[in-house]
Amino acid sequence: MRYFLLILLTASIFTACQNFQTQTETVSADAKRYNLKGKIVAIDKAKKKATIAHDEIPGYMEAMTMDFPIREDWVWEDLTKDAEIRADLVVDKDGYWLEKIGIVAAPNPNQPPLPPANDKFAQIDQEVPGFTLTNQDGKKISIRDFRGKALAITFIYSRCPLPEYCILMSKNFSDVANELQNNPELKDKIRLLSISFDPQTDTPAKLKEYGAGYLGKNAKPDFTVWQLASGSEKEVREIADFFGLRYQLNANDKTQFDHSLRTIVISPEGKVQEIISGNEWTPNDLLRELQATIN
Repeated sequence: MRYFLLILLTASIFTACQNFQTQTETVSADAKRYNLKGKIVAIDKAKKKATIAHDEIPGYMEAMTMDFPIREDWVWEDLTKDAEIRADLVVDKDGYWLEKIGIVAAPNPNQPPLPPANDKFAQIDQEVPGFTLTNQDGKKISIRDFRGKALAITFIYSRCPLPEYCILMSKNFSDVANELQNNPELKDKIRLLSISFDPQTDTPAKLKEYGAGYLGKNAKPDFTVWQLASGSEKEVREIADFFGLRYQLNANDKTQFDHSLRTIVISPEGKVQEIISGNEWTPNDLLRELQATIN
């Protein structure tokens, strides 16, 4: 049976583009999902597919190189040749495709991404505009309120179920916040800000509860170092676009978002110092980058 499915899947490569155009966004109850890990060999944005050299998919197929349709539009802004990815392979009666794309490693993690040519978007050493949001206490805040301190920003939404996405971002930020609570010298010099792109669900009260859960049940939540914020859809979209974050509602589950990852380090002067894509960084990595802006 496994080899029959493999033959069927391989044969459909030649008609993938045509099939993809006619596929609906719904998934049948009989659809199967498999974890896929591999390396990008080639990208065809026009046909919305990528050639991937993937590892063995246990219980389904052996390691090989083949084309996969990808329906999520935001992916094409971040996906590059030789990037390592993880994804869900969905096999349904109408075809197959990848969902929940995670870019695990850039082709050269030691080389920062080239800044965009358009100065409306974040570039290294560019001053960050005074975006306004509402924090976990219901207070209006501006990015300019953090001037004089090193600031790290990341993006999350509280209902995210993926352990390597928002959950990891929030765990890393809470670990840094707890570390700073025990370091009086640095506590006054560094701030963290998590921005939710799900403002309808992530109210100030919800964000406060969410953040408190990460800071520790036995500790009195202290949001001096780490704040969580959201805003109107327009406010959130403006700051997300500026930093190159891509997000959209999942076509099949309107409670979930498909999104990329961005973590930004901003100097005490309010200028972009680092734009980190993906989830390969650790709390120590982030703390080191923040300290570098104040030394």
